Amino acid sequence: MDVREIGMPAKTSIRHAAAVFALCIAFLIATHRSAAADQGGISFWLPGAFGSMAATPLVPGWSLGAIYLHSDVRGGGDVAASRAIRLGNATTNLTVNLDAELKARVDIGVLSPSYVFASPVLGGQLAVNVLAIYGRQQASIDANITGSLGPIGFATERHISDERTAFGDVFIQPTLRWNRGVNNYMVYGMVNLPIGAYDSSRLTNLGLGHWAIDGGAGYTYFNPATGNEFSVVTGLTYNFKNPSLDYQNGVDWHLDWGTSHFVTKQFQVGLVGYAYQQLSGDSGSGATLGDFKSRVFGVGPQVGFLFPVGDMQGYLNVKGYKEFGAEHRPEGWNLWFTFAVSPHPPAQAPTSTHLVHK
Repeated sequence: MDVREIGMPAKTSIRHAAAVFALCIAFLIATHRSAAADQGGISFWLPGAFGSMAATPLVPGWSLGAIYLHSDVRGGGDVAASRAIRLGNATTNLTVNLDAELKARVDIGVLSPSYVFASPVLGGQLAVNVLAIYGRQQASIDANITGSLGPIGFATERHISDERTAFGDVFIQPTLRWNRGVNNYMVYGMVNLPIGAYDSSRLTNLGLGHWAIDGGAGYTYFNPATGNEFSVVTGLTYNFKNPSLDYQNGVDWHLDWGTSHFVTKQFQVGLVGYAYQQLSGDSGSGATLGDFKSRVFGVGPQVGFLFPVGDMQGYLNVKGYKEFGAEHRPEGWNLWFTFAVSPHPPAQAPTSTHLVHK
């Protein structure tokens, strides 16, 4: 395209086109950054939060759990944009391709006090668990941008990185459990207090920046005579709007499972896994990439060990997940170390005082 054909001075048109081009590049990088690092693929529910013995009875009284979680993920994405740009009296097409890779590493600690009520509620056992998070997050994005403004081609690269160490949101989780022999049932709820470190202009955040509620149910089969156990917990998350971005995540579905065998009364080995699928699309003016429904699966081994701590019971669990099948969400691996101290259970069988909570 000859700039003289659009009915305005050549120098003015060139400056105008350059300004539009610069703004479009900045906009595309910014929107991909917020989608990949802030809302897109980042969920309220942390897959793997529940594990083996999830629904079995607890021991009344106070207990304390501590979790260290390490996660190493990466994700890529392509955003193709084609739009008409008005320059003077003529229109030309701007076509842009954005190829970006996100790398992130998270190391967080979770302190989790809980209290189990001795008196039955609705024929079941009520417990309230509180989770407080402190940790460090590192993330970087490498972006390659190519495209054309009419007949003019262009290409550019950009690197963005950020890291921070801070407190995250606080989570409150009540549960209600029922036992019928080898069959155990549970319902739970969860809500976050969005008080953690959050800045919508940053790549890394330990807080969500919005409220969310989650609820679901679980089942555990546990036969003390054979030492065999299988647990599954599923639930749904409703996310409220992030006011800083005018962005609202869709409704999420998640499923955590674990199976194990107690080789002795103190030592267990087994497998764990999870599935996570966003059911409805993201919304709001900040959802520049559309529905952006995310998905991921994970599976891996686990080992657990019960031991006395004075007149209390200690439990140490190590489990790891390798992720696969991710969509609109970073994919990688994560490792969990859980240590819990609780009142000593009845001698005849282990209980879920060693449940691996979020």
